[in-house]
Amino acid sequence: MSTKRLGSLAYSTIMFVVVSVLMGLLAAGLVVPFAAVAGTGSRATANSLELLPADLETPPQPERSQVLMADGSVLADFFEENRVYVALEDIAPVMQQAQIAIEDHRFYEHGAIDLVGTLRAFAQNTAGGSTQGGSSITQQYVKMVQIEKAKAAGDEAGILAAQEQSYSRKIQEMRYAIAMEKRFSKDEILERYLNIAYYGDGAYGVNQAAWHYFGKTAKDLELAEAAMLAGLVQNPTATDPVRFPERAIERRDVVINRMAQLGLVTPEAAEEAAATEWDPGQVKSFTNGCVGTEFPFLCDYVRQTLLTNEALGSTVAERESQLKRGGLRIETQIDRKTQQAAEKAISELIAPTDPVISTMTMVQPGTGLIMAMAQSRPEMGTDKGQTYYNYAVPASLGGAEGFQAGSTFKTFVAAAALEKGIPMTKRYNAPQQKDFSDTRFQACEGTVKVPKGYKPKNSTRSGNNMSMATATAWSVNTYFLQLGRDTGMCNVTEMLDKTGVALSSGDPWAEQSTIFSLPLGSVDITPLSMAEGYATFAADGVHCEPVIVEKVTTGTGEEVPIPDAGCERVIEADVARGVNSLLQGVMDATGRPADIGKGYATAGKTGTTDNNQAVWFCGYTPEVAGCASIAIDKTNPYWKGKRKSLKGRTLPVSDTYLAGSGGGDAGQFIWKPAMTEALKGKPKTKFKKPSANVREGKTADVPSVVGLTADEAEETLNAAGFNVVRANTYSSAPRGTYLGPSDKSRAKQGSTIYLYFSAGPRPQPRDDDDDDKKKSKKSSDNKKKDSEKEDSKKEDSKKKDSKKDDEDDDE
Repeated sequence: MSTKRLGSLAYSTIMFVVVSVLMGLLAAGLVVPFAAVAGTGSRATANSLELLPADLETPPQPERSQVLMADGSVLADFFEENRVYVALEDIAPVMQQAQIAIEDHRFYEHGAIDLVGTLRAFAQNTAGGSTQGGSSITQQYVKMVQIEKAKAAGDEAGILAAQEQSYSRKIQEMRYAIAMEKRFSKDEILERYLNIAYYGDGAYGVNQAAWHYFGKTAKDLELAEAAMLAGLVQNPTATDPVRFPERAIERRDVVINRMAQLGLVTPEAAEEAAATEWDPGQVKSFTNGCVGTEFPFLCDYVRQTLLTNEALGSTVAERESQLKRGGLRIETQIDRKTQQAAEKAISELIAPTDPVISTMTMVQPGTGLIMAMAQSRPEMGTDKGQTYYNYAVPASLGGAEGFQAGSTFKTFVAAAALEKGIPMTKRYNAPQQKDFSDTRFQACEGTVKVPKGYKPKNSTRSGNNMSMATATAWSVNTYFLQLGRDTGMCNVTEMLDKTGVALSSGDPWAEQSTIFSLPLGSVDITPLSMAEGYATFAADGVHCEPVIVEKVTTGTGEEVPIPDAGCERVIEADVARGVNSLLQGVMDATGRPADIGKGYATAGKTGTTDNNQAVWFCGYTPEVAGCASIAIDKTNPYWKGKRKSLKGRTLPVSDTYLAGSGGGDAGQFIWKPAMTEALKGKPKTKFKKPSANVREGKTADVPSVVGLTADEAEETLNAAGFNVVRANTYSSAPRGTYLGPSDKSRAKQGSTIYLYFSAGPRPQPRDDDDDDKKKSKKSSDNKKKDSEKEDSKKEDSKKKDSKKDDEDDDE
């Protein structure tokens, strides 16, 4: 064992005895004469000191956490104390020298306590009634650790106690300091000191202070800069270089002179450093949190996601503390170009101060990765055109009340129908207006009857014997309400739920199954969840939860578990492909303005709510799914006394004219340019086709409807997935009498079952027609034979084309 080590041990032993004696003297009221007047308070202090552990726990110092984008650039910092821990070797020697010179110039010569300085301080304080001065760097570090521990615990009393000006605290500090120097070397203590010290104006630790005041790292500090920082530690508030630059300069020069006195710098270097000017204008500001960042709402979504992660703590408060103090490295896959493209598409159409709200969200099918989440108010704040709401997410994640999605819901009705076995060939008469009063439909808790007077209209096309493909392409309301009725609203809500669509209220979907108008999108949902739902179809029926955080590591390099996307199949691939096929047809109809072209296979659905209060376009390729929306801002005073509709509206700030069209407004001007940028460099994958079973239906038993009324028979057959057509035939029964169904025991779902009604007896021919009929009989018979041959040829041709959807005369 070296002489130096023996000396150190001897010193520590002597100092421990000194401290113990001092504690005993304190208890006896001998060191502090005025302690005697404290009576039991003095005894309590002595007892509490004896109960103190000999060692002080030193948890990791609180550090800032950073959110990184996909390219590694910093999106945001989160901190309670803006600190980045650096090794001593990364701190300029002149900085180390300056700090030691002004705070404890014999730091490397004495043990934990500077005995000379401490005794001098005791003598001076006893004479003058003060209890300050004499603390070594190790003692100061002990005090800083105690303050930080109290802060982390939210212990305000502990913070005050750690700074109390009393002999009991000083003696406690000395005891801990002695133990500290047994655990750590002088260099380790200095490193920890320089990292934990507060340097004013929100800068914790020497590295952040160097960046804040001088725009450089601690390794690159020069004499004048190091002296300024070193001088701040004693009283960082009173000598704050930003608020009190003159005081900071004065204190800096004291440090420079002290370094010259100790021979650490030459007089010439000291003089040159003292002449260096300080410009408070060069100070770099800190951005703490999401406000003021490039993408504040993406940033906030990251934050909200982390606050739900139990791996960071059992309570939200613990997770928040870990985020602000844990030095986390939070890696995301936020792509700047894609996000900027989404924001640009919105900003070129809608101004932040316009009385409408617009969003554009994009999700990667098969992974759940959030590719973009933009809105027309991109800045956080309370000024005009700013908000703290993320309009794409639910209230639980910082969102607002959501928006009705209109006819974009028809996609989920079609999906539920196909899943139930109702084929794409399913046909209904879809008049321009239809009365659904008293119609019964299946909810999750039994059947429900539609209220009287519910007579919805179509806003695009109408017609008889309409196919699902045509009804989807032209968004035919009266068709889809019938399809929803026969599918069952509970099946529809289950489809919405399992594909990821979420009510903005967070309520369960089953409670919405009593709403007959659900296929028309009559409930408030969140835009991000709509993109999530459409991404499920793009991924052939695989649903993934939206994710944005890729990896989280602590300051010590340990990886924090994070929830994955939980991708799982929720729909048969064949059903999803049927939906994709239907929505591809939209791009040649109501969605034509949004079609990207350029060889990309696209599918989508328009959406318009009642009175055109909101318009949507949700669409996708196999690589990217996205939803664009524009909705009136119900809270904006602009709408007072005005018709709340986007149709034919010229916005007051951007001067944009809105047609009130999902495919035109939201699709063409927001979805299309944003998606075009997102698809750059990605493959032009084609959608796979659905099977014949999905297109034309499976062969199934035709349910018996014997003994039922015509209405009951039609309802039963529709529910089984068959088309029903009422037809008249001559019969001896009175005209209008229900005769029964066509004689089929098995048929393809989606095929037509006829319900026959009597047209009355066949009319008898008139007498004066007999001669003419006889004359033409032979000719007629010949023509009939020729006609039958021709019809046979035509029928064969029709059968060949039967797999092609019937684009009826509505188009």
